[in-house]
Amino acid sequence: QLITEHVRYSEIVNELQEAARSNLIFGLHVHVGMETREMAIHIANSARYFLPHIFALSTNSPFWEGRLTGYKSFRTKVFEKFPRTGIPDYFEGIEAYDNYVKLLVKTNCIDNAKKIWWDLRVHPFFNTVEFRICDIPLTVQETIAITGLFQAICAKLYKLKSQNLNFMMYSRALLNENKWRASRYGIDSNMIDFGKETEVNTRVLIYELLDFVDDVVPHLGSRHAISHVHKMLDEGTGADRQLKVFEETKSLEKVVDYIHDSFLHGL
Repeated sequence: QLITEHVRYSEIVNELQEAARSNLIFGLHVHVGMETREMAIHIANSARYFLPHIFALSTNSPFWEGRLTGYKSFRTKVFEKFPRTGIPDYFEGIEAYDNYVKLLVKTNCIDNAKKIWWDLRVHPFFNTVEFRICDIPLTVQETIAITGLFQAICAKLYKLKSQNLNFMMYSRALLNENKWRASRYGIDSNMIDFGKETEVNTRVLIYELLDFVDDVVPHLGSRHAISHVHKMLDEGTGADRQLKVFEETKSLEKVVDYIHDSFLHGL
């Protein structure tokens, strides 16, 4: 792919070589503002659990280099060639996170925290929790729905924190099991409910997530936006719809036309 002329991007290509040159992917990044960085790391720790659920809802990259991949999101597989990607570990507090960054800088792993490309991070320059796990959805309405859901998750976790209630923390290793299922199967899969130690249909878990955040949605004014998630669960993700067009037409050109028309229809 063509690389934008910028010192930062040139440095990345020089260091990562073919991993960077072949990184022809597009992801959705959502920033949710926080009062403090300490609150941001707390929210980020808890929000990690929900990353695979929202990721499954966003899956929209079933093709790569003109081939069916068998994945609902192959974008994540491409990006895993980069270092410091995926779901982050749990951090005890912002000091622990800052010490981690300082160690990477001191040992010449990175020159700044923007080279930490996790699926979720406390942004190094803005007072935000930045969600980075999702594919670019097929339509604007889907993008707004997912954005609203991320905001609602943060608001709910903030509310629990203010009531001295904490959400259960799970290891990165466990959360990655659900992320893999989301990348492979999208919403047509089972995920692990770690509290119950059993598999649960992904759609059911997303409906449970909607119930979990429901009490904060009126305050945010995002009821209409988030309600579109129900349509996404009924009609399938962008990947599902792309695959349906390909199954019916056996034409990648028709798939591209469908992507184009779907995006414009939502404007």
